[in-house]
Amino acid sequence: MKTLLKTTGAAFVAGLAGAAVWTNLILKSPNSSNQFRENQFNPETTFASDFQPASTGLSADLPVSFVEASQASTGSVVFIKNFSGTDPRRYSMFDYFFGTGPVQQVSTGSGVIFSNDGYIITNNHVIDGAATIEVIHKKRTYQAKLIGTDKNTDIAVLKIDAFNLPAITRGSSKDLKIGEWVLAVGNPFNLTSTVTAGIVSAKERQINILGGDFPLESFIQTDAPINPGNSGGALVNIKGELVGINTAILSRTGSYTGYGFAVPVDIVTKVSNDLIQYGEVQKAIPGIDAVEITPELAEEMKIKSLDGVIVTHVVREGAAEQAGMQRNDVILKVGNQEITGMGSFDEALSYYYPGDQLSIMYVRNGETKTSQLTLQNLEGGKGVLKREYFSSGILGARLEAVNTIEKDRLGVQFGIKITGLTRGYLRDLGLRDGYVITQINDEPAKDPKVVGKFLEEYSGRLLLEGVSPNGQPFMQSYNVK
Repeated sequence: MKTLLKTTGAAFVAGLAGAAVWTNLILKSPNSSNQFRENQFNPETTFASDFQPASTGLSADLPVSFVEASQASTGSVVFIKNFSGTDPRRYSMFDYFFGTGPVQQVSTGSGVIFSNDGYIITNNHVIDGAATIEVIHKKRTYQAKLIGTDKNTDIAVLKIDAFNLPAITRGSSKDLKIGEWVLAVGNPFNLTSTVTAGIVSAKERQINILGGDFPLESFIQTDAPINPGNSGGALVNIKGELVGINTAILSRTGSYTGYGFAVPVDIVTKVSNDLIQYGEVQKAIPGIDAVEITPELAEEMKIKSLDGVIVTHVVREGAAEQAGMQRNDVILKVGNQEITGMGSFDEALSYYYPGDQLSIMYVRNGETKTSQLTLQNLEGGKGVLKREYFSSGILGARLEAVNTIEKDRLGVQFGIKITGLTRGYLRDLGLRDGYVITQINDEPAKDPKVVGKFLEEYSGRLLLEGVSPNGQPFMQSYNVK
């Protein structure tokens, strides 16, 4: 027992001595790293103060909460229901009796109030194939009219009969910075609203998911959770201003895994205004094809930087050829926007209209040059195009007059193109999206409205002629009741 007491006492005295030495030699040292240790053990010093950025101004940019941004934006996000199915007027009692009657399917998504008089922005894939569309806002249900769609950007515009709606305040995606806080605001499953927070992970992302003849991918990437049902909802900054339309997630499971993508609001605004005013997006064509600069291409062409895009083809008599541009020119700047890759190149061009003058800076054989292009439309002219179309719930499709590029590609002089096909009359006839009808009962098909009305009301023997999307001719006879 005496031995144990001696051992314990010796250890206690040694501990006191060690503490005294540590206090005098270390805590009183002016060394800054030791000062940090002192702060760690001081209950009056907050943890955050040790990591406060010095004279950078960053702390002032961090929101205390996202309450104001949420309050400013959630009232402008709506719930959208897409009803697709076969028109019951095309069925008889025998179809019902044998179990072949119309089957209606419902899919849902979100949308954003674009203007206070009832224009709604959403994704094309949210309303794709819809026979009828409903918009629910603050527990009120509205029947929506489809104004226009653009597969190239996955944007669609709807219109409801309502006024004094809380239109969202629009910000600028051009001013958006990587690392900036953003909120994904949606209305999935009619849950009134959902808000998730994250940061901008990247800009000008291309993930090769869009269709259309001229897919435009320059996505905002964010880690703010975007789940199924949030498609078509708003991506907003900390002021509650719209900076993008939530469009896609990159996931192997189908649910959020940290990669969400939104169409920049500046692109959304241009596309939406065009659809409202002209019925189609006004595409300004520079008359070139271009590719991203890879390390392999840079080495082969002896290019020092990977920024920019390489011209691979110059369209004959196009805007670029008329301005003197050539194959293998390396484009570095479009207007005032520096080009870092295909995402920024496509986005820079998307803001212009046919007939606009555009300055392009490029490098040829090590020499920097500048050319002035007069941009063209899809038909080679310099004016805006207004496409004629006819939407029909009975036919389950939107009918459009083919443009010049489609005429050249398909080898037709005129025709009516089938788009936005859902389960309906035309699908029952075996037609699909992209089919072009050139003749109906040996009469030329030129006017979408005339063709649409005729097909809605016609009964008897029907003979359709045209071409499929791959250019193969077809001729089919039907007996329509």
